[in-house]
Amino acid sequence: MEDVFLPIVICGMLFVGAPWVILHYVTKWKQAPKITNEDEKLLDELHLLARRLEDRLQTVERIIAADNPDWRPGMSPAEPRPSYDLAKRN
Repeated sequence: MEDVFLPIVICGMLFVGAPWVILHYVTKWKQAPKITNEDEKLLDELHLLARRLEDRLQTVERIIAADNPDWRPGMSPAEPRPSYDLAKRN
């Protein structure tokens, strides 16, 4: 009796269970909210604003460092300054 039951369960899982799970998650993926053109424009504007603010911050830090060579923003003088280049991330 057990010799017949196991193949039926395996076939059921293979031909019913697996497609059911796959189609369930495909449906959920298609129902997920998509990014609109307005959202994409807003993200582009925010990215440009962040780059401009980073440039301004670096300029202010260079001016302060020129006036006071021992000054470092929250770092010890021996540590190198991290580079946050947003252009390289794209």
